[in-house]
Amino acid sequence: MPTRPADPSTTRLVPYITGREGEHPDLLASLHGAQGPDGRLHLAYHDEQNGDRDLRGVLWGRCSQNIGIDNLPTGRPRWRMVHPSRQRECMEQLRCQVCAQPARTDHGYLFLAGPHEMHPGDAVVRTAQPPVCVQHARIAAEQCPHLQGQPTVFLAQSAPLYGVIGTPYQYADGGLRALPAANGREALPYGHPGLRWYLASQLIRRLRAYTIINLDDLPPK
Repeated sequence: MPTRPADPSTTRLVPYITGREGEHPDLLASLHGAQGPDGRLHLAYHDEQNGDRDLRGVLWGRCSQNIGIDNLPTGRPRWRMVHPSRQRECMEQLRCQVCAQPARTDHGYLFLAGPHEMHPGDAVVRTAQPPVCVQHARIAAEQCPHLQGQPTVFLAQSAPLYGVIGTPYQYADGGLRALPAANGREALPYGHPGLRWYLASQLIRRLRAYTIINLDDLPPK
């Protein structure tokens, strides 16, 4: 898949997962409580389609996409927005969040974290940032504001799926309503009972069997 290199109004590279102007989430009215395969109510779309749920049965937020004739996102970037479908695609398939190409190197996968974002000494190291390929690791470190030019670089040999970030909902007599979550979003592991009433927006992986490296010591592609 080719990479559209930059926002035409700036010199910044626009990652594949970045939201674009004109892309909008689906309306709350498209959701309702429905009976699941186990006979219990759960969150669902009125017109649920293949792909609305991930392989573990979690419902994902729909969002329109502005796609050009080259099958890449187009439009002015919304820098603080992550497109849920494109983030999920890159995380599920372990593709580079910048160019959407396979991110695997001969030594594992590169994940970048900003200062104070992930701590190697933690018992569990998790990330909602898809990996990056060797080609785009340095430019991502230089241009991504949350990395502040000094990322922690994780070279992971194992990064299994952990869970999702999203919005919890409650079904009551008055209908559905979104519940507040810590910092506006809440991370739940797969298997958590609360996922029945959850609308996912980002996929999370757990980093295992990793080493910390410097950008200057990046492995060959």
